[in-house]
Amino acid sequence: MKHLFVTFLFSMILCTTLMQGQTSRLAMQYFETGEFEKAASLFEELYEKDKRSNFYFDKYIESLLAMEDYSTAERVVTKRLKKENDNLALYVTQGKILEAQFKDDEAEKLYESAIKKMDSDRLTIIKLGNEFIKMSKFDLAIKTYERGAKLLKDDIIFSYNLGDLYRRKNDTEKMIYYFLNAMENETTRIDNVKLLLERYLTADDWQELQVQLYERLQKNQENVLYTELLAWVFIQNKDYKNALRQVKSLDRRLRENGNRVYELGTMAVNARDYDVAIEAFEYIVDSKDPMSVFYLDAKKELLDTKRAKITDGFDYTSDDLVALKQEYEEFLQEFGRNKATANILMDLASLHAFYLDDLETAIELLEEMIDYPGVNRYLMANGKIELADYYLMKEEQWEATLLYSQVDKEFKDDLLGQTARFKNAKLSYYTGDFQWAQTQFDVLKASTSKLIANDALDLSVFIMDNLNLDTTSRPLELFAKSELLIFQNKFDEAEDLWSTIANDYPQHSLSDDILYKRAEMYTKLRDYEKAAQMYQEVIDVYPEEIRADNSLYALAGLYEKQLNDPEKAQELYEKLFIDFSNSTLAVEARKRYRILRGDFDENGDPAQ
Repeated sequence: MKHLFVTFLFSMILCTTLMQGQTSRLAMQYFETGEFEKAASLFEELYEKDKRSNFYFDKYIESLLAMEDYSTAERVVTKRLKKENDNLALYVTQGKILEAQFKDDEAEKLYESAIKKMDSDRLTIIKLGNEFIKMSKFDLAIKTYERGAKLLKDDIIFSYNLGDLYRRKNDTEKMIYYFLNAMENETTRIDNVKLLLERYLTADDWQELQVQLYERLQKNQENVLYTELLAWVFIQNKDYKNALRQVKSLDRRLRENGNRVYELGTMAVNARDYDVAIEAFEYIVDSKDPMSVFYLDAKKELLDTKRAKITDGFDYTSDDLVALKQEYEEFLQEFGRNKATANILMDLASLHAFYLDDLETAIELLEEMIDYPGVNRYLMANGKIELADYYLMKEEQWEATLLYSQVDKEFKDDLLGQTARFKNAKLSYYTGDFQWAQTQFDVLKASTSKLIANDALDLSVFIMDNLNLDTTSRPLELFAKSELLIFQNKFDEAEDLWSTIANDYPQHSLSDDILYKRAEMYTKLRDYEKAAQMYQEVIDVYPEEIRADNSLYALAGLYEKQLNDPEKAQELYEKLFIDFSNSTLAVEARKRYRILRGDFDENGDPAQ
């Protein structure tokens, strides 16, 4: 019997809850459609059944105000105030009723009265502050939190709330001041505050944040938090030099392992701020024990960054190259020549092959690396591809194709295998075996690598166009051989072949391709003005040919990186994605355009 009674009671409660839920939904529907009289009636019914519900009470009052039934609204609030004299939110509701009747002065007095009636209870203070915020009365909310801080005898307890209020008021100086207080008071808020600052500070506001941090550091130099934040500010503004000064200070003060400095060095490399990156990695190498966790990685990054600095943009001297080679050799002396340093050996080989004009040494180094026991198979495969390239530069095509084929076979469905297959197909193209090369290019058009797929498509179309135009394949054979000569750095011989094509086959469709290859050659020779002239000629004389979009993109890159004319580069990128919207380069051109315009940084993040 008792069990039946409990079941019956539970069923009744459930039915009541369901009915109340239906009434609540209907009331909200009336409220949202402007049928306030019906809404008021239902919210009154719901409130009478649940006197603890602030939601029903608030909606009831809002419905009455929408009906302009101020007397009923006042009566309902006064009645509740008699029972809940300490409920400060009711004073705010009363003020809202007075404001609706244009009695602003009386309402203001009520709001001030509510603030004065506060006691030293944090939850009460926050609730009252939120009531004012809901009405967008930010000054009153600020007064609430300021008085609350005095009552609780804690100047920074409500700093986060105050910072957010000053943010809403667009008072940047005070927003920053209170957010800094908030982070000092509760370090778990740091990431949230950083996010807010990143979102709401303008370019000019960052300077104010920097000034306030310096002021705080002068008063309390031992506060690590301010140094961390200052470094963060510099990083946001891409000022890696000043950021490095701060992270080095933190590393020394906290006796860390160099982690912060290493991370900053990596950021600087990505931003092409090579001098700062070099300083960062040198700091770790000079100040940390060789057995420490970041020492070896910093040594490797230091070599890579020094190489990037002198080769990025081809701006280097022979002395620079010799000095860099010496550093690579010193590294290998310190850490040995083994599987752990195999990638360094590959980099040194590349330096010999492409910059020191020493193919023999490059080949010897890679053959040595491939023989190391335990070398990572992917690293070894990359080594074989590079070694094949060097054999090709040395005119030992058989050795090259053998190595490409080995990688293709071992990594058949991998990007490495597709790269090797593409290079092998291109070798066949160089040597005039166009049918086999085109068959391979057609397969590679489906490559998972967009770059390989696009290059394969271009070469396949190129072969088809130029073989079908003539009864002889001689011009294409000469041109393909000239490309191999450029790859081998035999520029004069390539020029001879281009002259032969021009003399023996005047008005041939390869004319734009020869111009394009000449431009690439002059870029390799660091004669950027001449390269620019060649690219421009392709664009002007052959706007309908397939080299036009490539020339536009390459010319824009020259103006951006070598000729130091970002405005001209921006203009060319824009022309490419507008006039050649179907080009595979259009997306990248738009990206470079937006970076130069200042929309994004090199990492794709919104610019400050």
